[in-house]
Amino acid sequence: MSTVYPLIFLASIWVFFIAQISSSTNWQSVSDVGAYGLVATALGFPVIHGEWQALQQALLIIAGASGIGLLGKFFIDAKRPDLSGNDSFPSNHTANAVAASTALMLCYGWFIGLLSYGVAACVGLGRVRAFKHHWRDVLTGLGVGIAAAVIAIKWM
Repeated sequence: MSTVYPLIFLASIWVFFIAQISSSTNWQSVSDVGAYGLVATALGFPVIHGEWQALQQALLIIAGASGIGLLGKFFIDAKRPDLSGNDSFPSNHTANAVAASTALMLCYGWFIGLLSYGVAACVGLGRVRAFKHHWRDVLTGLGVGIAAAVIAIKWM
């Protein structure tokens, strides 16, 4: 499968990051675009290429990460740094970004995975810099994303 299209899309996310970070402190936008962009890439490109097994794998990994993250938010009462709510733990943005990055790596190889994990790291940093999460939330989100991928791969 060609890696050109995901490479172009990931490069455009990186350009957005650089523009946002250098021109403002809008870390909320950086983390939103990164997380949603990675999920859209991981789900969209298998559809475009008709790779239905890759789509199934990506759906399972991302849904697993999101589900685990939402369960954590429901059962663990943790205040956000900006005091906007008590659903800080874990970072679902980070969990979904790492899960999508893992799906992309499995489908398109290590180079796309490396770029994707770089975007996921920016998502985690953005969540902390936007005062939406503590570092423990982001690091747990990272673990949730990886755990969801391992479980999905073992299950498939």
